[in-house]
Amino acid sequence: MSVPQLSAEQRGEEILAVFDTAFGELLAADPAAFRVKFRKMAASAFAFYRGTACLFYHDLDSEKRGGPYLDDRTSRVWIHGDLHGENFGTYMDSTGRLIFNVNDFDEAYVGPFTWDLKRFAASMALIGYAKALSDEQITELVTIYAAAYRERIHALATGAKRDEVPPFTLDTAQGPLLDALRDARSLTRFGLLDSMTEIREFERRFAPGGGSIELDAATRYKVLAAFDGYLETLPESSLARPDSYRVKDVVGRRGIGIGSAGLPSYNILLEGNSDALENDVVIYIKQAQTPAVSRHISDPAIRDYFQHEGHRTVISQRALQAHADPWLGWTELDGSGQLVAEVSPYAVDLDWGDIDDPEEIAAVVADLGRATAAMHAAADDQSGESLVPFSTERAIDAAIAADEPGFPELLTDFAHEYGARARTDHQIFVDLFRNGRIPGLRPS
Repeated sequence: MSVPQLSAEQRGEEILAVFDTAFGELLAADPAAFRVKFRKMAASAFAFYRGTACLFYHDLDSEKRGGPYLDDRTSRVWIHGDLHGENFGTYMDSTGRLIFNVNDFDEAYVGPFTWDLKRFAASMALIGYAKALSDEQITELVTIYAAAYRERIHALATGAKRDEVPPFTLDTAQGPLLDALRDARSLTRFGLLDSMTEIREFERRFAPGGGSIELDAATRYKVLAAFDGYLETLPESSLARPDSYRVKDVVGRRGIGIGSAGLPSYNILLEGNSDALENDVVIYIKQAQTPAVSRHISDPAIRDYFQHEGHRTVISQRALQAHADPWLGWTELDGSGQLVAEVSPYAVDLDWGDIDDPEEIAAVVADLGRATAAMHAAADDQSGESLVPFSTERAIDAAIAADEPGFPELLTDFAHEYGARARTDHQIFVDLFRNGRIPGLRPS
């Protein structure tokens, strides 16, 4: 990508303009939440990068008119939208298997497949820089990622059945991926419930404090009405035992993640699959956000496909993730689309903190390349959605085949260039924030 030569002051103004478009309304509604979000983003260049998908796609905007490996089909595939090195982890799928794969689909949309790969590649440049890896080592890591992605896409496109390319499970994963799965297996539903709830008068209820907000009667009524609407969006297979959906308690919560600042959310405690108290289930209802990439995709057929952002998030996740969370659904609340899913007791994110050996990092990156390819291949004409009516793996395979040597070069060049830009942008952002230059937000 070509980087305009802007002064720090000019780039700062550009960053503020992008932030105003992406965060302005939410920031005005809840400045305290954004103060927390921005403090987290100030901690490191990678944390800043995680929280600024809006800036990333602003900088990639010129590619909506084309780019290497992009044609009418490869510019229109289901993409994750925020594919960085920390958006991988464990979940229990609808068949009861613990899986390590891509997670967090809040930014998922339909767009150029290379945007996912570039976002991941730049994240590896930032992670590698933070671990004091050389530019040559970072190049090697991104090349390994590109090669693993290419190999898996080609295998899927040329006849390998998807059941012959198994997901990362306790039986197939190695290294830190297996460690994450074992950590997830050691967790229990009872442990999650114990951290969020208590037993009162022989029934489980949410415990006070810990971020829970008691709801007034009117709000509780609206949330329960939204819950009823959510039930209509679940697959029939999820509704095997109607008693599982008996509501036992409801509380409000505030968005606390880097990507959830200012978004109202609610937790609902359900009966679960039996009368036993240890089988209760916690689900959350969260206002879904506008994905950053959508501001740079102008196709009305894509935009009009979705009822609202909650619907868009769920449909995208179901397309991208085989055997998704059986509690996954959507609803509306106060006129806004909502995402609904389980607060899973088996979610463990990939932790880069202890992955320092270059050979181990390389092995992990290769596995993440394979996981990315499997995700892109899952979301096509066989996903049950008509928005992408062709085989994505075949389209991507053919596009890469037209220029095999250029594929890793595209990603490595971008990784170094955008990684450097993100480090500079992080410093500009910190100075804007600490000097009170972000409108509506003082760094108190």
